[in-house]
Amino acid sequence: MPTIAEQLAAYATNLHYRDIPLETAHLAKRMIIDTLACALGGYHSTPSQIARDMAATVTSTQPCTVIGSGQRTSPDLATFANGVMMRYLDYNDGYTSKESGHPSDSIAAVLTASEWAQASGRRAIVATVLAYEAFCRICDAGDIKPYFDHVTVGCIASILGAARSMNLSESRTLQALNLGIAPNLALYQTRIGDVSMWKGCAYANASRNAVFATLLAERGLTGPSPIFEGHGGYVNTVHRGPFELAPLGGQGQPFKIAECSIKRFPLGQYSQTVVQAALEVREQLPDVKEIAAVNIETLQTAINIMAGDAEKWRPTNRETADHSMPYTAAVALTYGTVNQGHFDDTYLHNQELLDLTGKVNVQVSEEANRRVPEAMLCKVEVVTISGQRYASEVAYHKGHYKNPLTDAELEEKYRSLVGDVLSPRQADALLDRLWHLEDVTDMGEVVRLTMI
Repeated sequence: MPTIAEQLAAYATNLHYRDIPLETAHLAKRMIIDTLACALGGYHSTPSQIARDMAATVTSTQPCTVIGSGQRTSPDLATFANGVMMRYLDYNDGYTSKESGHPSDSIAAVLTASEWAQASGRRAIVATVLAYEAFCRICDAGDIKPYFDHVTVGCIASILGAARSMNLSESRTLQALNLGIAPNLALYQTRIGDVSMWKGCAYANASRNAVFATLLAERGLTGPSPIFEGHGGYVNTVHRGPFELAPLGGQGQPFKIAECSIKRFPLGQYSQTVVQAALEVREQLPDVKEIAAVNIETLQTAINIMAGDAEKWRPTNRETADHSMPYTAAVALTYGTVNQGHFDDTYLHNQELLDLTGKVNVQVSEEANRRVPEAMLCKVEVVTISGQRYASEVAYHKGHYKNPLTDAELEEKYRSLVGDVLSPRQADALLDRLWHLEDVTDMGEVVRLTMI
């Protein structure tokens, strides 16, 4: 029997554009559009500026481009800088299973590796579908919390996406997996407690490591094996239980990218339904100032991540706030929406908002637990000072793959994010190339269209 790494390497090198149904290719283009929009929306953030400053310290004989600034730097640092921008707003897509995360973060690796290899848009589409497939199937195999962060899985997805973008052979793709997995195991502390700037950088770093490992393999370096099944390998040390990789997409098997959801709000994916339900309740309320209590019922995993520690009721930074179910529910009830600006210090220090956050109670819904991962069911109930109760229940937020954004709604989100950095003409040109990515002969053209 081939090892898991051998199966993944063989699958990666034998997946071609002709194997991708048109609707799957369209989904890949939607995800790329959404992810690049999030990157440009996060361009001015402090972590993004720091990442670009780091990238500026390095020159390369085989340089790649940083989104927005157009800086030329080493492939790994370009991947890191681009990945930080993509993730900063916590607005890019998500996948929910036994383990969950954001497979779109791997687009940072695909984009840089495609530019490096002068790959076509079709190959970039294949590499994107592949990265999603690997990420989601491994997430389906088991939960790696509470010890390891989901970006450990993301590194594997980014390795395969980068290797396919570079058109590596099967044997060298295998070595890229060996070289990338062994040294890149990320701790779960990234997502709990007082969440730091690193939350938005962790997957970017996984993709940076993935590109570095792929470049080493491309030059002939070998890595430890068997990297999954070995005594000190992934299954025994990270997964810690039986590991079964389900059949991968293609030849009649659906691709997992079809089960990934685009975010409507810039916050953790487990709070998307909570915020939507809170907004629906707000429409029923006579007066927001009359709220006495807010009761939220949702799944246990959502509570662990979004309401599992005291910091979530008194967030002191953006990273904790956008992963706080109580805070984002309070923002939705107070302002009738949640946008990027609601995580600035003006709001984090708003005593009325914090007082309402303190009135939020969160408890487990067994029905929500039963329905995961097919739905992210939540119920929000508001109790007023006079004792009136108003409630709403949401299972599939707008943007969920069972309640998707239309292409027009996706374009609206895109324009709302890129408008601060690209002119309308630039935004139109980039969007047009992305919708017609299959006609692009060199992905470097797409990267250059992001330059401000």
